[in-house]
Amino acid sequence: MSSKPSPREILQTLLPHLRVAAGYAHQIQTKIISLPAKETGNNILSAALTDADLSIQILIEVALLGTYPDLAFYGEEYEQSRNTKYFSSTELNTNNYLITLDPIDGTKYYLDGFDNYQIILNILNADSYEAVIALSPAQNCYYYTIKNQGVYRGNLAQDLDDCTPLTITNPRQAILLGWGMAHLKPALQDKYQVIDLENCYSSSVQFPNYNGIFSGDLIGWITKRGKFIDSAALAFMAQENGCIVTGFDGLPLPPLHTCKDYSYDGAIVANSPQVHQDLLAACQKQSSSTS
Repeated sequence: MSSKPSPREILQTLLPHLRVAAGYAHQIQTKIISLPAKETGNNILSAALTDADLSIQILIEVALLGTYPDLAFYGEEYEQSRNTKYFSSTELNTNNYLITLDPIDGTKYYLDGFDNYQIILNILNADSYEAVIALSPAQNCYYYTIKNQGVYRGNLAQDLDDCTPLTITNPRQAILLGWGMAHLKPALQDKYQVIDLENCYSSSVQFPNYNGIFSGDLIGWITKRGKFIDSAALAFMAQENGCIVTGFDGLPLPPLHTCKDYSYDGAIVANSPQVHQDLLAACQKQSSSTS
């Protein structure tokens, strides 16, 4: 029986396939035709479904089943995939890793022709993330982290060992409020540039995605629902790069297996104690005023 692969080994094995996925996404972006909206989508940023979402997930599923057939897998489009039934599980478990995938994080950005969409693949155990890799096809770069080893950046042609530690200088003093967090804007806008996706999103003007915390476009963000496949994974990566990450109660995010529906109930990400204090105070002020 073969030994359990390490997170680095899994990333190294899947990187060539992820490069192909990135090239495909970039190539067809201008030609893409949206499929019918997801029935479960409750806002413009999650409702769109494209050929790219489905095709990229199938590509990664084939790579996983052909290389690591014993690993569990949960992809955003698992309900529509023909391969879901061939994986050992779609759930977190204590015996092996769960691989998760967001084939196009920021589908609406993608459909509107922006360059800040990404492909996010994660390796999880029952309690926490073991590794995250996020590729930005249109920006020709990717970021990855392995637990307790920091965050690295490279161009798409570079292998893991050729990437360099992520450094951010002079980031914009901007805060991103995810969907459903618009009510926090008044408490923050005197001190920061506040981008409220719910009311600010435009199909003609590009706004930062959550990955702006790595490019220097953001110094913090708040999400109402930290999904394992995307924002929660980016929160883990941000934490590995020195950011402060908590729930709305100011406490560390709980073990993954205690969560429901593959998501946290919310998350605050900040690049400094002061920014975190301000974001947390805004959340708690709102909480106390509605209780």
